[in-house]
Amino acid sequence: MKTDDSVTAQMPAAVGDRSTPSGAASSAEHARRRVRSGTAFAALGVTSFSLTFPATAWALEGLGPWTVTAARSVLAAVLAGVCLLVLRVPLPERRHRAGLLVVASGVVLGFPLLTTLALETSTTSHAAVVVGLLPLTTATYSALRTGTRHSRTFWAAALAGAAVVVTFALAQSGGTPTTGDLYLFAALLVCAAAYAEGGRLAREMPGWQVISWALVACLPLTVPGVVVALRFEPAELTGHAVAGLLWLAVGSQFLGLVVWYRGMAAAGVAHAGQLQLAQPLLTLVWSVLLLGERIGPAAPAAAVAVLVCIAVTQRSGRPAAGPVRAEATGRPRP
Repeated sequence: MKTDDSVTAQMPAAVGDRSTPSGAASSAEHARRRVRSGTAFAALGVTSFSLTFPATAWALEGLGPWTVTAARSVLAAVLAGVCLLVLRVPLPERRHRAGLLVVASGVVLGFPLLTTLALETSTTSHAAVVVGLLPLTTATYSALRTGTRHSRTFWAAALAGAAVVVTFALAQSGGTPTTGDLYLFAALLVCAAAYAEGGRLAREMPGWQVISWALVACLPLTVPGVVVALRFEPAELTGHAVAGLLWLAVGSQFLGLVVWYRGMAAAGVAHAGQLQLAQPLLTLVWSVLLLGERIGPAAPAAAVAVLVCIAVTQRSGRPAAGPVRAEATGRPRP
Protein backbone atom coordinates (compact mmCIF):
# COMPACT_ATOMS: atom_id res chain seq x y z
CA MET A 1 0.00 0.00 0.00
CA LYS A 2 2.83 2.36 0.79
CA THR A 3 4.42 1.56 -2.54
CA ASP A 4 1.20 2.42 -4.39
CA ASP A 5 0.92 5.69 -2.47
CA SER A 6 4.45 6.71 -3.36
CA VAL A 7 3.92 5.96 -7.04
CA THR A 8 0.65 7.91 -7.04
CA ALA A 9 2.31 10.87 -5.37
CA GLN A 10 5.05 10.96 -7.99
CA MET A 11 2.78 10.80 -11.02
CA PRO A 12 1.55 14.42 -11.05
CA ALA A 13 5.07 15.72 -10.81
CA ALA A 14 6.09 13.69 -13.84
CA VAL A 15 3.27 14.91 -16.04
CA GLY A 16 4.50 17.81 -18.22
CA ASP A 17 7.93 17.70 -16.54
CA ARG A 18 10.38 19.56 -18.76
CA SER A 19 12.98 16.93 -17.91
CA THR A 20 10.99 14.34 -19.88
CA PRO A 21 11.45 14.05 -23.66
CA SER A 22 7.95 15.39 -24.37
CA GLY A 23 8.42 18.30 -21.99
CA ALA A 24 11.79 19.18 -23.53
CA ALA A 25 10.31 19.00 -27.03
CA SER A 26 7.47 21.30 -26.00
CA SER A 27 9.92 23.77 -24.52
CA ALA A 28 12.08 23.70 -27.65
CA GLU A 29 9.05 24.25 -29.90
CA HIS A 30 7.95 27.19 -27.73
CA ALA A 31 11.43 28.70 -28.07
CA ARG A 32 11.36 28.29 -31.85
CA ARG A 33 7.94 29.94 -32.10
CA ARG A 34 9.17 32.80 -29.96
CA VAL A 35 12.22 33.32 -32.16
CA ARG A 36 10.08 33.25 -35.32
CA SER A 37 7.71 35.80 -33.81
CA GLY A 38 10.62 37.98 -32.74
CA THR A 39 12.10 37.81 -36.23
CA ALA A 40 8.80 38.98 -37.72
CA PHE A 41 8.60 41.94 -35.33
CA ALA A 42 12.23 42.84 -36.01
CA ALA A 43 11.54 42.74 -39.76
CA LEU A 44 8.71 45.25 -39.28
CA GLY A 45 11.11 47.48 -37.39
CA VAL A 46 13.69 47.27 -40.18
CA THR A 47 11.04 48.19 -42.76
CA SER A 48 10.10 51.22 -40.69
CA PHE A 49 13.73 52.26 -40.22
CA SER A 50 14.44 51.92 -43.94
CA LEU A 51 12.27 55.01 -44.51
CA THR A 52 14.16 57.09 -41.95
CA PHE A 53 16.79 58.57 -44.26
CA PRO A 54 14.35 59.45 -47.09
CA ALA A 55 11.96 60.95 -44.53
CA THR A 56 14.83 62.96 -43.06
CA ALA A 57 15.73 64.24 -46.53
CA TRP A 58 12.11 65.34 -46.96
CA ALA A 59 12.04 67.05 -43.57
CA LEU A 60 15.26 68.92 -44.35
CA GLU A 61 13.56 70.49 -47.38
CA GLY A 62 11.71 72.85 -45.03
CA LEU A 63 13.36 72.54 -41.61
CA GLY A 64 16.86 72.78 -40.17
CA PRO A 65 18.70 69.72 -38.79
CA TRP A 66 18.42 70.75 -35.13
CA THR A 67 14.72 71.50 -35.55
CA VAL A 68 14.09 68.12 -37.18
CA THR A 69 15.93 66.25 -34.43
CA ALA A 70 14.23 68.00 -31.53
CA ALA A 71 10.74 68.16 -33.07
CA ARG A 72 10.61 64.47 -34.00
CA SER A 73 11.59 63.52 -30.46
CA VAL A 74 9.02 65.84 -28.87
CA LEU A 75 6.19 64.56 -31.06
CA ALA A 76 7.13 60.94 -30.37
CA ALA A 77 7.45 61.67 -26.64
CA VAL A 78 3.94 63.15 -26.55
CA LEU A 79 2.57 59.96 -28.15
CA ALA A 80 4.59 57.79 -25.77
CA GLY A 81 3.55 59.84 -22.73
CA VAL A 82 -0.13 59.52 -23.59
CA CYS A 83 0.24 55.73 -23.83
CA LEU A 84 2.03 55.58 -20.47
CA LEU A 85 -0.63 57.73 -18.78
CA VAL A 86 -3.63 55.93 -20.28
CA LEU A 87 -2.27 52.54 -19.28
CA ARG A 88 -1.09 53.86 -15.89
CA VAL A 89 2.37 52.41 -16.26
CA PRO A 90 4.46 52.85 -13.09
CA LEU A 91 7.86 54.52 -13.18
CA PRO A 92 10.70 52.20 -14.25
CA GLU A 93 12.66 50.48 -11.53
CA ARG A 94 15.92 52.05 -10.43
CA ARG A 95 17.96 49.18 -11.89
CA HIS A 96 16.55 49.92 -15.35
CA ARG A 97 17.26 53.65 -15.40
CA ALA A 98 20.92 53.50 -16.44
CA GLY A 99 20.01 51.35 -19.44
CA LEU A 100 17.17 53.71 -20.36
CA LEU A 101 19.64 56.61 -20.37
CA VAL A 102 21.81 54.71 -22.84
CA VAL A 103 18.75 54.13 -25.05
CA ALA A 104 17.78 57.80 -24.78
CA SER A 105 21.24 59.09 -25.62
CA GLY A 106 21.49 56.74 -28.61
CA VAL A 107 18.18 56.38 -30.45
CA VAL A 108 16.39 59.51 -29.16
CA LEU A 109 19.20 62.08 -29.32
CA GLY A 110 22.49 60.81 -30.76
CA PHE A 111 21.56 58.83 -33.87
CA PRO A 112 18.81 61.20 -35.10
CA LEU A 113 20.97 64.29 -34.67
CA LEU A 114 24.17 62.84 -36.11
CA THR A 115 22.50 61.29 -39.16
CA THR A 116 20.45 64.44 -39.81
CA LEU A 117 23.63 66.54 -39.77
CA ALA A 118 25.29 63.98 -42.06
CA LEU A 119 22.44 64.09 -44.57
CA GLU A 120 23.03 67.79 -45.11
CA THR A 121 26.16 66.84 -47.06
CA SER A 122 25.67 63.11 -47.80
CA THR A 123 23.18 61.30 -50.00
CA THR A 124 20.88 58.72 -48.49
CA SER A 125 22.77 55.94 -50.27
CA HIS A 126 26.04 57.03 -48.68
CA ALA A 127 24.40 57.33 -45.26
CA ALA A 128 23.17 53.74 -45.67
CA VAL A 129 26.76 52.67 -44.94
CA VAL A 130 25.98 53.33 -41.28
CA VAL A 131 23.07 50.92 -41.33
CA GLY A 132 25.15 48.37 -43.19
CA LEU A 133 27.69 48.31 -40.36
CA LEU A 134 25.12 48.58 -37.56
CA PRO A 135 24.23 44.85 -37.22
CA LEU A 136 27.86 43.87 -36.77
CA THR A 137 28.48 46.70 -34.32
CA THR A 138 25.33 45.84 -32.37
CA ALA A 139 26.29 42.15 -32.19
CA THR A 140 29.79 43.08 -30.99
CA TYR A 141 28.49 45.45 -28.32
CA SER A 142 25.93 42.88 -27.16
CA ALA A 143 28.59 40.16 -26.94
CA LEU A 144 30.84 42.39 -24.85
CA ARG A 145 27.95 43.61 -22.69
CA THR A 146 26.29 40.26 -21.97
CA GLY A 147 29.06 37.72 -22.55
CA THR A 148 27.09 36.10 -25.37
CA ARG A 149 29.04 33.68 -27.56
CA HIS A 150 28.44 33.09 -31.25
CA SER A 151 29.87 30.56 -33.67
CA ARG A 152 32.58 31.32 -36.20
CA THR A 153 30.02 30.78 -38.94
CA PHE A 154 27.83 33.49 -37.42
CA TRP A 155 30.67 36.03 -37.31
CA ALA A 156 31.91 35.10 -40.79
CA ALA A 157 28.43 35.61 -42.26
CA ALA A 158 27.94 38.86 -40.34
CA LEU A 159 31.26 40.23 -41.57
CA ALA A 160 30.53 39.11 -45.12
CA GLY A 161 27.10 40.74 -45.07
CA ALA A 162 28.49 43.97 -43.69
CA ALA A 163 31.23 43.96 -46.33
CA VAL A 164 28.67 43.47 -49.11
CA VAL A 165 26.48 46.32 -47.87
CA VAL A 166 29.38 48.71 -47.33
CA THR A 167 30.86 47.95 -50.75
CA PHE A 168 27.48 48.39 -52.42
CA ALA A 169 26.66 51.64 -50.64
CA LEU A 170 30.11 53.12 -51.33
CA ALA A 171 29.81 52.16 -54.98
CA GLN A 172 26.50 54.01 -55.17
CA SER A 173 28.12 57.16 -53.78
CA GLY A 174 31.18 56.90 -56.00
CA GLY A 175 33.45 55.62 -53.24
CA THR A 176 34.43 59.13 -52.18
CA PRO A 177 34.25 59.92 -48.45
CA THR A 178 31.89 62.76 -47.62
CA THR A 179 32.18 65.47 -44.99
CA GLY A 180 29.46 63.67 -43.03
CA ASP A 181 31.52 60.51 -42.46
CA LEU A 182 32.53 61.46 -38.91
CA TYR A 183 28.88 62.09 -38.04
CA LEU A 184 27.93 58.72 -39.52
CA PHE A 185 30.65 56.86 -37.64
CA ALA A 186 29.64 58.45 -34.32
CA ALA A 187 25.98 57.67 -35.05
CA LEU A 188 26.91 54.03 -35.63
CA LEU A 189 28.54 53.71 -32.21
CA VAL A 190 25.81 55.37 -30.15
CA CYS A 191 23.00 53.54 -31.96
CA ALA A 192 24.64 50.12 -31.54
CA ALA A 193 24.89 50.69 -27.79
CA ALA A 194 21.27 51.86 -27.61
CA TYR A 195 19.99 48.89 -29.62
CA ALA A 196 21.85 46.34 -27.54
CA GLU A 197 20.90 47.97 -24.24
CA GLY A 198 17.29 48.35 -25.31
CA GLY A 199 17.12 44.73 -26.40
CA ARG A 200 18.44 43.68 -23.00
CA LEU A 201 15.87 45.83 -21.19
CA ALA A 202 13.06 44.52 -23.40
CA ARG A 203 13.57 41.06 -21.88
CA GLU A 204 12.61 42.50 -18.47
CA MET A 205 9.98 45.10 -19.44
CA PRO A 206 7.73 45.56 -22.50
CA GLY A 207 9.63 46.94 -25.48
CA TRP A 208 7.21 49.83 -25.99
CA GLN A 209 7.87 50.98 -22.44
CA VAL A 210 11.62 50.98 -23.09
CA ILE A 211 11.40 53.52 -25.90
CA SER A 212 8.51 55.40 -24.25
CA TRP A 213 10.43 56.12 -21.06
CA ALA A 214 13.54 57.01 -23.07
CA LEU A 215 11.54 59.55 -25.10
CA VAL A 216 9.85 61.06 -22.05
CA ALA A 217 13.17 61.31 -20.20
CA CYS A 218 14.52 63.51 -23.01
CA LEU A 219 11.69 66.06 -22.92
CA PRO A 220 13.60 68.49 -20.65
CA LEU A 221 16.18 68.70 -23.46
CA THR A 222 14.07 68.34 -26.60
CA VAL A 223 11.33 70.88 -25.77
CA PRO A 224 13.79 73.78 -25.20
CA GLY A 225 15.71 72.42 -28.19
CA VAL A 226 12.72 72.97 -30.48
CA VAL A 227 12.25 76.53 -29.21
CA VAL A 228 15.90 77.47 -29.66
CA ALA A 229 16.24 75.73 -33.02
CA LEU A 230 13.20 77.50 -34.47
CA ARG A 231 14.72 80.86 -33.47
CA PHE A 232 17.94 80.27 -35.38
CA GLU A 233 16.91 77.98 -38.25
CA PRO A 234 14.47 78.83 -41.06
CA ALA A 235 11.27 76.80 -41.13
CA GLU A 236 8.92 76.24 -44.07
CA LEU A 237 6.13 73.72 -43.55
CA THR A 238 5.98 72.21 -47.03
CA GLY A 239 4.10 68.99 -47.71
CA HIS A 240 7.33 67.00 -47.83
CA ALA A 241 8.68 68.60 -44.66
CA VAL A 242 5.53 67.83 -42.68
CA ALA A 243 5.18 64.28 -44.02
CA GLY A 244 8.85 63.55 -43.37
CA LEU A 245 8.71 64.91 -39.83
CA LEU A 246 5.55 62.97 -38.99
CA TRP A 247 7.02 59.72 -40.23
CA LEU A 248 10.23 60.30 -38.27
CA ALA A 249 8.23 60.91 -35.08
CA VAL A 250 5.55 58.24 -35.36
CA GLY A 251 7.11 55.58 -37.59
CA SER A 252 10.84 55.71 -36.96
CA GLN A 253 11.07 57.15 -33.45
CA PHE A 254 8.16 55.37 -31.76
CA LEU A 255 6.29 52.54 -33.51
CA GLY A 256 9.35 51.25 -35.33
CA LEU A 257 11.33 51.01 -32.10
CA VAL A 258 8.39 49.40 -30.29
CA VAL A 259 8.32 46.42 -32.65
CA TRP A 260 12.12 46.44 -32.98
CA TYR A 261 12.77 46.06 -29.25
CA ARG A 262 10.04 43.43 -28.99
CA GLY A 263 11.70 41.51 -31.80
CA MET A 264 15.15 41.72 -30.20
CA ALA A 265 13.78 40.53 -26.86
CA ALA A 266 12.32 37.40 -28.48
CA ALA A 267 14.84 36.55 -31.20
CA GLY A 268 17.98 37.84 -29.50
CA VAL A 269 19.85 41.11 -29.97
CA ALA A 270 22.54 39.83 -32.32
CA HIS A 271 20.30 37.65 -34.50
CA ALA A 272 17.53 40.24 -34.85
CA GLY A 273 20.19 42.84 -35.54
CA GLN A 274 21.41 40.92 -38.59
CA LEU A 275 18.07 41.61 -40.28
CA GLN A 276 19.27 45.18 -40.60
CA LEU A 277 21.67 44.03 -43.29
CA ALA A 278 18.66 44.36 -45.61
CA GLN A 279 17.90 47.92 -44.46
CA PRO A 280 20.36 49.78 -46.73
CA LEU A 281 18.94 48.04 -49.78
CA LEU A 282 15.40 48.93 -48.73
CA THR A 283 16.54 52.50 -48.14
CA LEU A 284 17.98 52.65 -51.64
CA VAL A 285 14.67 51.45 -53.07
CA TRP A 286 12.81 54.19 -51.16
CA SER A 287 15.43 56.71 -52.29
CA VAL A 288 14.66 55.88 -55.91
CA LEU A 289 10.89 55.95 -55.44
CA LEU A 290 10.63 58.97 -53.13
CA LEU A 291 13.73 61.06 -53.86
CA GLY A 292 14.46 60.19 -57.48
CA GLU A 293 17.99 58.97 -56.73
CA ARG A 294 19.58 56.56 -59.21
CA ILE A 295 21.12 53.19 -58.37
CA GLY A 296 23.21 50.93 -60.60
CA PRO A 297 22.58 47.38 -61.79
CA ALA A 298 24.54 45.94 -58.82
CA ALA A 299 21.45 46.20 -56.57
CA PRO A 300 19.93 42.76 -57.39
CA ALA A 301 23.24 40.95 -56.88
CA ALA A 302 23.86 42.76 -53.60
CA ALA A 303 20.32 41.98 -52.43
CA VAL A 304 20.80 38.24 -53.05
CA ALA A 305 24.18 38.22 -51.29
CA VAL A 306 22.78 40.05 -48.27
CA LEU A 307 19.77 37.73 -48.00
CA VAL A 308 22.12 34.72 -48.03
CA CYS A 309 24.15 36.26 -45.20
CA ILE A 310 20.98 36.93 -43.20
CA ALA A 311 19.86 33.33 -43.65
CA VAL A 312 23.22 32.04 -42.40
CA THR A 313 23.29 34.29 -39.34
CA GLN A 314 19.72 33.34 -38.44
CA ARG A 315 20.56 29.61 -38.54
CA SER A 316 23.92 29.69 -36.82
CA GLY A 317 25.39 30.72 -33.51
CA ARG A 318 22.62 29.35 -31.22
CA PRO A 319 24.21 26.99 -28.72
CA ALA A 320 21.87 24.82 -26.67
CA ALA A 321 23.07 26.33 -23.43
CA GLY A 322 24.65 29.47 -22.08
CA PRO A 323 23.92 33.14 -22.71
CA VAL A 324 22.71 32.67 -26.28
CA ARG A 325 19.98 30.25 -25.17
CA ALA A 326 18.75 32.74 -22.58
CA GLU A 327 18.79 35.49 -25.17
CA ALA A 328 17.05 33.50 -27.86
CA THR A 329 14.20 32.48 -25.62
CA GLY A 330 13.80 35.99 -24.29
CA ARG A 331 14.43 34.96 -20.67
CA PRO A 332 17.06 36.59 -18.49
CA ARG A 333 19.95 34.45 -17.44
CA PRO A 334 19.45 32.88 -13.99
